[in-house]
Amino acid sequence: MTGLSAMDQWPTGPVDLLIVGGGINGTGIARDAAGRGLSVLLVEQDDLASHTSSASTKLIHGGLRYLEYYEFRLVREALIERERLWGMAPHIIWPLRFVLPQNQSPRPAWIVRLGLFLYDHLGGREKLPGTETVKLASSPFGAGLSPRGGKAFVYSDCWVEDSRLVALNALDAAERGATIRTRARLTGAQRSATGWTADVIDADGLTRQIAARVLVNAAGPWVADVLGRTSGSRNDRGVRLVKGSHIVVPQLYDGDHAFMLQNDDRRIVFAIPYEGNFTLVGTTDEAWGEAPGKAEIGAGETKYLLETIARYFARPVAEADIAWSYSGIRPLYDDKSANASAVTRDYVLDVDAGEDRAPMLSIFGGKITTYRKLAEHAMRELAPFLRDAGKAWTAGAALPGGDMPDADFERFLGGVEVRYPAIPLALLRRLARAYGTRVSAILGEARSVADLGEDLGGGLHVAEVDYLVANEWARTAEDILWRRSKLGLHVPSGTAERLDLYLGQRAAVAA
Repeated sequence: MTGLSAMDQWPTGPVDLLIVGGGINGTGIARDAAGRGLSVLLVEQDDLASHTSSASTKLIHGGLRYLEYYEFRLVREALIERERLWGMAPHIIWPLRFVLPQNQSPRPAWIVRLGLFLYDHLGGREKLPGTETVKLASSPFGAGLSPRGGKAFVYSDCWVEDSRLVALNALDAAERGATIRTRARLTGAQRSATGWTADVIDADGLTRQIAARVLVNAAGPWVADVLGRTSGSRNDRGVRLVKGSHIVVPQLYDGDHAFMLQNDDRRIVFAIPYEGNFTLVGTTDEAWGEAPGKAEIGAGETKYLLETIARYFARPVAEADIAWSYSGIRPLYDDKSANASAVTRDYVLDVDAGEDRAPMLSIFGGKITTYRKLAEHAMRELAPFLRDAGKAWTAGAALPGGDMPDADFERFLGGVEVRYPAIPLALLRRLARAYGTRVSAILGEARSVADLGEDLGGGLHVAEVDYLVANEWARTAEDILWRRSKLGLHVPSGTAERLDLYLGQRAAVAA
């Protein structure tokens, strides 16, 4: 395995693809293209997954509610990808059962059951269990609900550590030859008939000129902004920004299942087991009329989610109980829907090219679940301009750490526990979940916890920090505590400051 010191150097000559945006779509395309033998440079103005791609509901799912809007193609594609991605990354993706109570549903039970029948059969489900009907009063699935009566449908989808999925795609891309540069911002790009010349400001404030055959605009909420910085770009595709917010509260119920809750306004809210002692609740859908940027939950969104909890669960939750909240701006393709919840979640790939204009691909919309297929479609759109590219290859190709026999995480974890008997089981499970088969790069020949170096707080040892800096572009405490992990929910006060101090000292030595 090659460290980033060899993988993050600026290219010395022209590249085939310059990709703008370090979210799931940008890193997915970088991985796909690099694996086809193309030279790739990806630039991201912040950290990987700094915005939309770390602010999802963290599901690999078909989008059951999209059936109401007749998005059958999107749902089918997502359902096919669901088990495929699980097999590619079983350490960060795993199945969940979702309970859909009907006692407060605005939809007739027969319509919901019909939708679930389609959901079970549209995408070639093989390993995930199908839908069942339960009586909430007598089923463990009803625990914690208030009122508990009536029936519920129980169906399957998958969970994903979203920001880690981004990091693993970037890592795989880099190990296949791509250059990934974070804290690097595109300021402008000029095109000719044969290619692009782009200006990029790096983390040191230096401007670099990059030559590229193709420019890929995967900037998410900033897609229109990037179009405005490129010469001769048409801008007749609309992007609609929608803010989605989530709250994390103390555990609302017992069990490892999730809930899909239906409100009177027909909107859907999920309640999902999260980080052991918490429940994740979301999402909202609000139109975002400001410039793209860091989003925060609003008072109205907080009230809406707390009212949903009060409507369905017995355990009371007040605003003071919220352990964490996060918000993201979704860059949806503007299909002119009046309702933000009804805006299509499908993606649109727009190729702008001509005899006198080098190609530019702009990406509107998309979902984490369909990112791999989106990347494959993107490469198909660009094939006329990249005739030396190899064939599609990512279907079923494991992501870093996911190459475990039969994609069986528990069996793999058992082997890790045997190899490291002196390391606490909780720490081994967390590390194995985060890094999969790459966990040995952190644990090495450790005979005890002391061999992992100083504990900077909450079981975050220097060995893990060093790995993240060397291999996953982590530069700050926020990168590590909230994107490469969610340790920010667990570490004691002062950990971020200790971590930033260590990172600063480490960077000074490296310089």
